[in-house]
Amino acid sequence: MFDPKSIDDIASRLSDAIPPGLNNFKEDLEKNFRAILQSALGKMDLVTREEFEVQKGVLAKTRTKLEDLEKRVAEMEKHISK
Repeated sequence: MFDPKSIDDIASRLSDAIPPGLNNFKEDLEKNFRAILQSALGKMDLVTREEFEVQKGVLAKTRTKLEDLEKRVAEMEKHISK
């Protein structure tokens, strides 16, 4: 899931971008920004960088195994067709 601290940081940066004339709404807007961000990001199927890197490693290993197996099958097919 998305880091709550990152959501707070983004909401804070958004509220800091509010024009000075709307400062009395800043706190409410920041709460609304946070809620909207949490809702939107919660609906996305996001993974952490760590999870992504683990799956990337698994995929690389699987790809290597598949290539080795394809070579073995090709060699076996050569022997069978002789």
